[in-house]
Amino acid sequence: MDTGVPRLNWPSLWGSDRASTLWRAALAALNEVTFRLSRCRRSAPRSRAALHAVLGSWGVGQDVLESAELVLSELVTNALRVRVPSDRQVGVRIARSLEDGLLRLEVSDAGSGRPEVRTPGDEETGGRGLLLVEALAHRWGVEERAGGIGKTVWAELKAPDIVTEPDGREVAAVMVRPGQLVRVWGEWRTVRTVRTESYAAGGLAVVLGLDEGPALRVHAAEPLTLRDVGVPSAWERGEGTPG
Repeated sequence: MDTGVPRLNWPSLWGSDRASTLWRAALAALNEVTFRLSRCRRSAPRSRAALHAVLGSWGVGQDVLESAELVLSELVTNALRVRVPSDRQVGVRIARSLEDGLLRLEVSDAGSGRPEVRTPGDEETGGRGLLLVEALAHRWGVEERAGGIGKTVWAELKAPDIVTEPDGREVAAVMVRPGQLVRVWGEWRTVRTVRTESYAAGGLAVVLGLDEGPALRVHAAEPLTLRDVGVPSAWERGEGTPG
């Protein structure tokens, strides 16, 4: 599961507002996130909390989020039940394909064997987990872990909200004007005032007064994502959830 992709740090999910904003902005820029879970009963709810943080930053709709939560919860629960040494962790990967509009969930464990869909009897209280995965997922499967022991169970869900869509244009900071919207820390902010000032070492800085938060001071040539007022974003059109 070591893909070089930044791993989630649990305190970041429940830290200060500023830390949460920074994490949402960072997650929004990623196409995949990996993390590991210890073999304890708290791991399933932790995986769901992480999923909510990631999918919220990606603008995934509520229906897809709820289905993904059920699928990931089932895969993680199954992995935690595998009989392996207690120090063997469970790996989780959450990824998106912007071109295909697909969300992929992977859960890896060190156990052997392959999970199979069962049809339990009416009096049986368990054994229906993979039936649920099969019903909710676009497709799912099992594969051997690359370069390691055990297996990876994966599921893909259709998530049309994450398809790439132009949402603003990039311009130099010196081109920004009052009344326009700029993307700051993963959120759109209205520009109230614009002024320039010189750096002590030379060069021009642009200071943008925003409708919320502190002023933004950047180099005049710094690229900023800009949108004119009156052009709604995908989030404002109700096609996603703002990060």
